[in-house]
Amino acid sequence: MQNSESKENRAAFSGRIGYVLAAAGSAIGLGNIWRFPYLAARYGGGMFLLVYIILTVTFGYTLIIAETSLGRMTRRGPIGAFRKLGAGRILRAGGWINAIVPMLIVPYYSVIGGWVLKYLTAYLSEDVKTISSDGYFSSFISDSRSVVLFFAIFSAIVFTVILSGVQKGIEQLSKVLMPVLLILAVFVAIYSITRPGALAGVQYFLIPDFSHFSWMSVVAAMGQMFYSLSIAMGILYTYGSYLNKDVDIDRSTGQLEFFDTGVAILAGLMIIPSVFSFFDGDISKLHAGPSLTFITLPQVFTSMKGGTIVAIAFFTMFLLAALTSAISLMETSINTLEDELHLSRPKCALIMCGIMGAFGVSSSLSYGALSSVKILGMAILDFFDFLTNSVMMPVAALATCVLIWKVVGTDRIDREVEASSKTFRRKKIFHLFIRYLAPVFLILILISSILNALGIISI
Repeated sequence: MQNSESKENRAAFSGRIGYVLAAAGSAIGLGNIWRFPYLAARYGGGMFLLVYIILTVTFGYTLIIAETSLGRMTRRGPIGAFRKLGAGRILRAGGWINAIVPMLIVPYYSVIGGWVLKYLTAYLSEDVKTISSDGYFSSFISDSRSVVLFFAIFSAIVFTVILSGVQKGIEQLSKVLMPVLLILAVFVAIYSITRPGALAGVQYFLIPDFSHFSWMSVVAAMGQMFYSLSIAMGILYTYGSYLNKDVDIDRSTGQLEFFDTGVAILAGLMIIPSVFSFFDGDISKLHAGPSLTFITLPQVFTSMKGGTIVAIAFFTMFLLAALTSAISLMETSINTLEDELHLSRPKCALIMCGIMGAFGVSSSLSYGALSSVKILGMAILDFFDFLTNSVMMPVAALATCVLIWKVVGTDRIDREVEASSKTFRRKKIFHLFIRYLAPVFLILILISSILNALGIISI
């Protein structure tokens, strides 16, 4: 890809399917596989799922349409889009925040990707009882040499794909990996729901119980939807800028929603019923967060007949999801450097390599050599996660809303969508949310997340 200031030379997806699969690959990642199931279990199962779906097809849809349209309209990433559209100096900072978020996320995200890679190789070469034993996970993440090695291997895979370009790298890989990921997810989900006692978990997860509804369920579902759909990470601006003018944005957004929500539901069916079965319906076992995947599930796999095969399938799928999301984060970061520094793609990749080395290695050592280093009482990796997901992303999305209703205007977005879409099916919802409801939701997410981090409330 040449200097992206040249509109004619900008890279592009081959068509709608390439874009949808790449964007779905970005959205379907670590958040869907481990974060969604434990939040669903904690906040009412089917009630949480219902709230999540409603928010996805309204609030999520609005921000996907907004970012994708602005990217295609300007043929720029987030910084260039805000600048080209005439945002003022203060508002233009929103474009910078959108662009910086993926640069901060991809290093620590790749650390967790390295953890997944470690577990996949362990199930291929080690005794399953050893993997599920007490202390296996904590021993691994405190082993500085081992955790940095797996982070480096995972990062090398990501860079290899990125240097291949948009169509030959990202698009081609997404066309192969996404179907494989979905097949593996269906296989593991079917196996999970057929375990003895698992149907109680299926019922809890899929059937809403309105007695479980609470405001915190809404706040948690908003945060998960925000995290899961790749909103406010600059990714949709960047991928939108690669879209040709004949690609149906409205239809593509609907397909992206379907893919993301479908995999989140499959993740819930993979994890919740199996844990219900193994722990006799003890929901508290599902509240473990990251350790659910790396400590609780290995215990479940060990108890299963054929559990090693299921574990290999699960961690293969988990690795594919982590890779596709990391690739999207890296592509967005490199694209921003290309746009702003006017350097070649390999040189920008080299700069990101340095950023990955600095932030990724320090995050890798969060629970080992640098475990004594705390920022606001958090380990290094946890702090980067809090800073990006709980503070920067809500602010970045809020800036996009302000850009549209104060500078661009909803009419211009309407024309951009309708230029290639047969119909803008949820136009009224888009207008309502981009002007009024989305800003309110984003402020609520920001405030509640900060208060939660300070220990004032619990989410």
